[in-house]
Amino acid sequence: MAQAKREPNAPKRVRKTKPMDFTFLIIVLILLAYGLIMVFSASSATAHYKYDNAFYFIKRQFLWAILGLVVMFVVSRIPYKLYYRYALHLLGISVFLLILVPLIGVTVNGAKRWLGVGPIQFQPSEIAKFALIIFLSKSLSINTNALKKFWTGFISYLAIIGIVAGLVLIEPHLSGAMVIALSGVVVLFLAGARVWHLLALIPPAAGALALAIALAPYRMKRFTTFLDPFADPLGDGWQVIQSLYAIGSGGIFGLGLGQSRQKFLYIPEAHTDYIFSIICEELGFFGALLVVILFVILIWKGIQIAVHAPDSFSSMLVSGIIALVAIQVVLNIAVVTSSMPPTGIPLPFFSYGGTSLVFLLAGMGIVLNISRYKEK
Repeated sequence: MAQAKREPNAPKRVRKTKPMDFTFLIIVLILLAYGLIMVFSASSATAHYKYDNAFYFIKRQFLWAILGLVVMFVVSRIPYKLYYRYALHLLGISVFLLILVPLIGVTVNGAKRWLGVGPIQFQPSEIAKFALIIFLSKSLSINTNALKKFWTGFISYLAIIGIVAGLVLIEPHLSGAMVIALSGVVVLFLAGARVWHLLALIPPAAGALALAIALAPYRMKRFTTFLDPFADPLGDGWQVIQSLYAIGSGGIFGLGLGQSRQKFLYIPEAHTDYIFSIICEELGFFGALLVVILFVILIWKGIQIAVHAPDSFSSMLVSGIIALVAIQVVLNIAVVTSSMPPTGIPLPFFSYGGTSLVFLLAGMGIVLNISRYKEK
């Protein structure tokens, strides 16, 4: 009986002989616990003011964390070869959901980024991040020489990345589009894209970013505020200035856990994108340094898992997921420290938000599953 042909470079049949990477798992759990503590500390004042219940946000984040852990451990038991098989389907579903967002999406704070009814809502952009990485990892593991050709290879993959990022930009969600585009480019680089091809992207990418900022008045206002936040200290510059006050007042050792002053409605929504400034204020330089060290260890362990992955698909998949986390960490800290214009990028494991946390932990589950197949 003839056997079905296997695609070149497709994941081989390998028997699981090793447990998941214990160090990576521990770092994930420490980051999650650290994040929950800081969400409670940063959100208690706002929760008490808005809902007369200091536990309002932490209760919800805790439930999302429990759900995320269940998802992570379930995903860690699903063979990664399944994503290889359904990579195109996942990308197609994510693109379809992104198309639905402008049509029937839920509007929150002037932006349509969610789908769902009532309390059951999710951001399709979170699915798209992982779906794009899975698709690129599969396609580039099959077409190993595709990126050597500029127009028929490199540009075609850029077009796919651009379509997904463009649909997210329409929501509008510039920061989400940036994260998707950057993580996609990282996968291209790891798959062997020529350096001069990547360098050629810089001028058009910078032009596109400038155009996106210029066409949206609120983005232009954010950019001018970044250049001089003290030009309008009681208006557009308020959040940036208060964040810098929080970071500066923390000093070396901080004011103490729960002792932040800026979280008392000085920093709007301190438990979301600007939670790192509360960490700096309450726990000081060493508390912030611990956050950075934990992320560095997570990224380093992720790189090790990618290096020892059994095939090119799983290696690029892990690398893409880890790059996704690293990009968000760098951009979030850059925004909070006023090193770049404000964008709505959450700090992984720390910023309040159910959809992003669950999908982040699902991504960690994929990495843990691949760590079971480690080879020398």
